[in-house]
Order: sequence, then C-alpha cells, then structure tokens
Amino acid sequence: MDRPVGELLREWRRRRKLSQLELANQADVSARHVSFVETGRTVPSSAMVVRLAEQLGVPLRERNRLLVAAGHAPVYRQTALDDPDLTRVRAALEPFLQAHAPYPAVAVDRRWNLLLANDSFNAFLATVDKKLLEAPVNLMRLGLHPDGLAPRIANLEQVRGYLLPRLARQAAATGDPVLHQLYDELVAHGPVVPALPDPAEIALPIHLRHRGVELTFLTAVTTFGTAFDITLEEIAVETYLPADAVTAAYLTQWAERAS
Repeated sequence: MDRPVGELLREWRRRRKLSQLELANQADVSARHVSFVETGRTVPSSAMVVRLAEQLGVPLRERNRLLVAAGHAPVYRQTALDDPDLTRVRAALEPFLQAHAPYPAVAVDRRWNLLLANDSFNAFLATVDKKLLEAPVNLMRLGLHPDGLAPRIANLEQVRGYLLPRLARQAAATGDPVLHQLYDELVAHGPVVPALPDPAEIALPIHLRHRGVELTFLTAVTTFGTAFDITLEEIAVETYLPADAVTAAYLTQWAERAS
C-alpha cells in the first residue's frame, strides 16, 4: 500500500527545502491548509494536488502517484515510444538525431537508458563490452564503466566529477531508487572529485580517444517543454558538438567514408 498523500507532499516539500508557509504562498493557499493536508486532516482535491505538485516541481510520474494516494484518478498518461500516439514524436526524434550527423546524438529516458542513437554515436561503441550493449543500454554506465568508454576518456576524473554529482542531484530530486542504485554502482569504480571549471572553457569538454585521435566534445541537452505525457516529459536528447577543428574534420571525414 502506498504512503498517504500528505506524507508524500511533505517529503517533496522538504526535498525542495521549503517551509509550509513558503509553499502556501507560492500555491496561493493558507499555511494551515498545507499543514492539514500534510497531517491527513484534509484530503486535497485533484486540482489542489496538481497545484501543490506544480509549485514543488514534482515530475509527472510522481504527480500521478500523489493523485492516486489522495484517492483520485491519475491525469497524466504514459505512452510507450513505439505507441501509435507517439509516432509523431519518434518520427521527429529520428530525423533530428540523424540530422545532427556527422556529430553524435542520442535520446535517453529519465534513467539514462538509451532510446535512440544516430550512426555517428554508434561508431564509438566498437570497443565496448557487449554486456553493456544489452538492453536496456544505460548511457551513464556506458560512459563511466571500466568496460565501457571510460578507459578512452582522457579527462575521466573531470568527467566523473561533473556527471556523478549531477546524477546524485537527479536521484535526490526525483527520489528514484534506480538512480540511487546507479549512482552507488558508478561511484564504486573510483573517487569523485568535484570538477572545477577551467576559466578558458565555456563548458566541460569530453576528450575521447578514438583510433589514435583525441576527439573533444561539448554536450547539449534538449527536452520537450510543457509536456503532458510522462514518456515525453522524460525524454532528453543529448548532442555532442565538436569543440575543436580536429574533431569536426575527423567526424566529417568519417561520415564521408561511411557514405
């Protein structure tokens, strides 16, 4: 049996480091009402659950859980990526990833599981242990596992120092036990030293050794804004941009040879 809605809301409020009064002001309700909801003295309407969840930045998946805990029907649908209703999304994602060629691009879900990848990204997987390529392929594990891309990342400590704290924040923000487990697994492969920014860089570079050449990438993440579908909200597209002329030229030449 799931926990009461008041207990779940209180947990989200504390996770966001808000007082009852601060949440009440943001949601335009009384602090007394927030208190009554959290203690179970008041059962919130579905509209009130959504309003409080909106102010707390609760993901759509967890909003449905809050609604069910309050005795209401979930309002956010979850559609598989291969469902006919998301055909337009997949049809938009695939050309988007391929259009990014000759530069690598991937689409991942909320747990960093790979949904789609373009051919440029797949070209880097030849030396990866086949076990890491069994579904579901996890992008974090693929990049930071000793049997994955990690041995080929020249600035691995710096990359770990950026990605693992990011993963920890995501796990804390969502309360997802799978992300917590993934973090614990990857931390076990070595210490995490917080990455200090280089004043000469605009973003964290990833230096990847590939066939005797060191390629340097910057990453950009794209998400769908104002999504009402759980699957759509949780999809992120990560693109890898060449950070220098050597990388841009190498990938362009690779694409020409491949075609």
